[in-house]
Order: sequence, then C-alpha cells, then structure tokens
Amino acid sequence: MAVHLGLRGKSVATLLLACLLALIPALLIGWVAVDEVRRHFATAYAEQYTLLQMHRISAPVARELALSRRLANSVVTREWLRQPDDPERQARFFAEAEGFRQQFGSNAYFLIDHATGDYYFADRHDAEPSPDYRLSPDGARNAWYFDDMASTSTYAIAIRADPVLERSMLWVQVKVRDQGALLGLAGGALDLDEFLTHFLRARAPGVTPLIVDPRGMIRVHPDRSNVRSGTDVTPFDTDSDQHILSLFDDAEQRDDFRRAMQQAVRRPGSIRTLHAEIDGEARLLSVGYIPELQWLLVTSLDMLTAPIVQGRWFWPLVGALILILATLVAAFGYASNRLVLKPLQRLTQSARAIADGDYASRLPNERRDEIGTLSRAFSHMAQQVEDHTRNLETQVRERTHELETAHAAMAAAHKQLGDSIQYASIIQRAILPDEQLNEGLAPCHAVLWKPRDTVGGDFYLFRATPEGYLIGIVDCAGHGVPGALMTMLSRAIIDNAINHHGAADPAALLNEIDRQSRELLPEAQLPSSIATNMDVGLAWVDPAGRRLTYAGAKLDLYGSDGRQLERLKGGKRALGHRRPLQYSNHHVPLRPGWRYYLCSDGFLDQAGGEHGFGFGNSRFEELVRSQATAPLDAQIVAFERALNDYRGHRPQRDDITLLIFSSALDASEHLHLHKPGPGREST
Repeated sequence: MAVHLGLRGKSVATLLLACLLALIPALLIGWVAVDEVRRHFATAYAEQYTLLQMHRISAPVARELALSRRLANSVVTREWLRQPDDPERQARFFAEAEGFRQQFGSNAYFLIDHATGDYYFADRHDAEPSPDYRLSPDGARNAWYFDDMASTSTYAIAIRADPVLERSMLWVQVKVRDQGALLGLAGGALDLDEFLTHFLRARAPGVTPLIVDPRGMIRVHPDRSNVRSGTDVTPFDTDSDQHILSLFDDAEQRDDFRRAMQQAVRRPGSIRTLHAEIDGEARLLSVGYIPELQWLLVTSLDMLTAPIVQGRWFWPLVGALILILATLVAAFGYASNRLVLKPLQRLTQSARAIADGDYASRLPNERRDEIGTLSRAFSHMAQQVEDHTRNLETQVRERTHELETAHAAMAAAHKQLGDSIQYASIIQRAILPDEQLNEGLAPCHAVLWKPRDTVGGDFYLFRATPEGYLIGIVDCAGHGVPGALMTMLSRAIIDNAINHHGAADPAALLNEIDRQSRELLPEAQLPSSIATNMDVGLAWVDPAGRRLTYAGAKLDLYGSDGRQLERLKGGKRALGHRRPLQYSNHHVPLRPGWRYYLCSDGFLDQAGGEHGFGFGNSRFEELVRSQATAPLDAQIVAFERALNDYRGHRPQRDDITLLIFSSALDASEHLHLHKPGPGREST
C-alpha cells in the first residue's frame, strides 16, 4: 500500500532545511557581533594603554615636583639665600641638597639666587659646585628665568636644551619664597632622552605611541625624522612632517583629530578616541592630556596586529559553514520547486485568469494531498466569486448613486454655511472705523487686524470730537462666530456709554460698559461654560493740551521714542469679570516723536519658538523699542513679520489686533478733528 506524504510532512521536511539555511543570517550576526566586540575591546585597550602610559610619564614628573618643592621650601635653603655669603649656611645647604640630589631622577639639582643671578647645578660629578654662570636679563638665552619669576605660578615644568650644560633636560622649577619675598628658583631635572627612550621601549605590538604638544608638533615618535628638534615655540605649518596633522590625508579627519585634542586639553584625565586612516591604513587613535607637561599622548592602534581578539579559529569554521550551507541551499531549492513551487505556479495562473474575468479556468484536483484540497477549494471559490461579482456590480452602482446624492447635498450645505460666514465678515468689517481713522488720523495711525477665523472677537474703535479723539481696541471673549456676535453687542454697549458720558473719560466709559454688560448678560442666567468678558484699552488724546489719558481692562498701553519705553498698565480684571473692579485713568503728557501701541492678548500669547511658549511682553517691548522710529506702515509689516517668524508652522491660536498711533504730528496740520455729523460717527 502506497504511503501518501501530505503537504504537512513535506512542509516539515522543508522547514528543517530552512532552519539550516537560517545559519546564514546567524553567521552574519555572529560576524557583526565579533566585529563589535573587537571594536569595543580595541577601544578599551587603547584607552587603558593611553592611561597607563600617561601615568608612566606623569609619575616621575610628579615625584620630581614633590622633591623640588621640598628642596625649595626647606628652611636651610631659605636661610642660605637670605645670606648667600655666609659659609656656614652655604655648607648646611649643600649637605642637605646632596640628599635631594641622590633622590632626583637624574641625580642632579639646580638652584638660582634671585638677588645675584648665580646659577648652581650639581650632579654626581659635582656635589658642591660653585656658580656655573650668572643669569643676565639682557640675554634672550635667560629670558625663561625672568619670565618664570614674573609669573604668578609657584612652579613650572619646561623642556630646554641648556647650551652651557650641553644637555636636553625636563626641568622642574619651584620658586623659593620667604614671607612673600622671592629668593630664587630651585628644582630637579630628568634627562629627556633617557626619559622618552624608556617610554618608547615599552610599547606593545600593534601600538605606536606619540607625544605632541598642544600645537600639534610631534615631540616623540618611533621615527626620529618626524620629531621636532630644538626648543622653538613659534607656530608651525600643519603640513610640516613634524606636525601630527600631516599624518592625515583626509581634511575631515584632521578636523576630528583637532577637536579631540582640544577636548582632551579641556578635560585632563579623560581619553578621546576616534577612527582614522594614517598612511592609507585604518587606525584607532586615542588622545590624552598630561597637564603637568602640557603634552598630549596619542596612541595609534592597529586592530589587525594588536593582541585584542585571537581569530585563528575563525576562518576554518567559516569555510566549513559555507560548504554545509551551500549543500543545504541546493537540496532546499530542488525540493521546493518540485513539491510546492510548480503546483503554486499553476494556481497563480488560474488566479490571474479569474482576475482578468475568465472564470472558465479550472485546476486539476486529482492529487490527494493538501495541494489537491487547495485546488478543489479554489475552483469552488472561483464559482462563488463569479456569482458575487455580478451581484456586487449592481450594488456598487446603487451605492455610488446614493453617495453622489449625499455629496451634492453636503456641498450645497457647506457652500451655504461659507456664504453666511463671508456675509457675517462683511457685516463685522462694517463696524470697524477704517474710514473715520483715515479721515481723522491719517497718516498718524496703523492697524493690524487678523481674526483667527473668517470672523473674530476683536475690533478697534475711534471717536473724534473738537476737543480730541478717543481711540482703543476691544477683545471679546471667544473667537469665530460667537466672538463676532459679542463684538456687535459690545459695539452697541460702547456707543451707548459714549453717548451718556462723552469720550474724554476712558475710566468712566469702562465702568459704564462694565455695568451695562452685566445688565444685558446677567451671570446668573448664563451657563458656566459661556464667557462674556471683554479686554478693553481706551486712550483719550487731547492734541491741544498735549495730554493723553488712558484706562484699560487687562490691556496695557505702550509708548516709545526708540530710546525710552513707557507702559501704562490697565486694570487686572476684564469687563464682566465675576468680581467687579473700579477702573481709573492714567494721565501722561504727549511727547514729541513718541508712538503709542495697543495690542490684544492674541499677539502676546501666540505660541512659537523652540518650546512653543507665548510671544510674551518682553519680546513685544523690545520690538516696540526697535521699531518706534520707523514709519507706521513699515512698523505694521515688521510686527507681522516678527510674529510670523516666531510662530513658524504653529497655527494662529487667537484673534490678533495691533493699533499704533502717533503723537509726533501737530494737531493743526495732521489731525482732522471735527464734530460728528451724519455718516461720520465712528467707534
């Protein structure tokens, strides 16, 4: 009896092969992991090696510095330098200094008498020397000494080739002081050649240590041709063979290394690492700063030759895995093509025929495995799709007609709503006193009025009389259509208050507007979610008397001539607030050349900037001060540009009104004040 292996069994066998094939990404992942581990250990190795070498370099210097300080601070040293001609004190000094000499790294010390300039140097061959020579301030050769003594530091570490002693030394120089007086300079030294040769001799395989000064000049290098000789401290060309940056071919890598040097100098004790190419080969560089010597230690690590991760076992394993995987890929391809891919290809052809509308295509269903079951199910599905397609076309036509009808109705409603809002905008603009301002104050005013929506809750007013004019802005609660309706009601209340109290007393007008709004909109009859507050700023200008009277409810008046800035603050509560406030007037003289500014909180509260904060009073005041002397129309452009730049891509959050008027022009020449007549009354 024949055994029919089902598709499940075939899939299991194929899955086993696929699991073996999964070794390929596993191998790649392993390669990446090994590489990352190698890089991690290479970085740690370079940093630890650099720190170790920095310690090996700085430890002897620190020891010499400690010995030099003890020698300089010795009572015997100070007593002798106080009286250098006393033989007894001199003998005591040389006896004690001999002990120090034996402890110094080079078995030598020096001492300079500041009073006489005598230079003493003692080593193993000259235990009690006489002065080797005398320092003179006239010679450039001895300038180092007088510069050190003039500095405020207590010690210095320097590298010099002494032409008299004919030796290149690393000198540790400590000032000798007694009760604040400078007596001289004392210290020890390290033989520079021995010191640096010991440093180079200790380098590990694959590691090249270098020492450079903060300017980048190479002081120590395995290749002596790259080392800057002498003690010249003038700047050097970065393309010179003795400059560390000359080792880099890439300008970007030069900049990266220069930044690493600067960061290491700013943070002594820290190590900076970076990857670069030197002489066409990849290197890992680590940089550390030795503040005692003012040197930078640079370690160049070759990750291929440095003993970081041993990889002799790696390549044979990779070869074996590749051979196994190649065999598995071939077996998997043959099995998949014969058992699965060919039947699926026929199924795909039938599916394409059905997609093109040919439902007559049928699949052979004689197979007794899952592929045969799938073929029979597919044939049945094709029949069902053919039936449903015919029904669906009819349903789609019906639904499409319904959607088109609904869309037409929605478009008509949207157009009607848009037309209504545009009409409301025309009505709202009719209450703005643009014509009256142009007749009465041109060219002494400028306005920026930007509702957040087509209509808004902000408006401005103007009322001219023979004695002067009332000018101001109103910010009603809300925006859009509700805010626009509030402006119509507010306009009526303000007109009524002016008719009863006149235009010359802004505080009385605010108190009257507050009273009438509370009568028309009693708080007890309104839902708590509806706000009826108004922010108002009113200024009465008397051109003949050169006087301005201002009163505000949560709005301030700003004045400036470009040098000074004055801010008249309004009351802390809006009109209609649940706690009433008695408003009062501010009286100030009209100053020649001054401009006055009123703006709603939509300008000051507009979110923007990096963190989305409001524009704010301080930024607004600075803008007022910088623009106060410009023409008024140019100021409006500048204010709008500054607000848009600050807002960026954020939406406008509230209605914005900015009103600027000038006091600089003489009333008889520019202010056409008149008695209100028919068609001229404005608010």
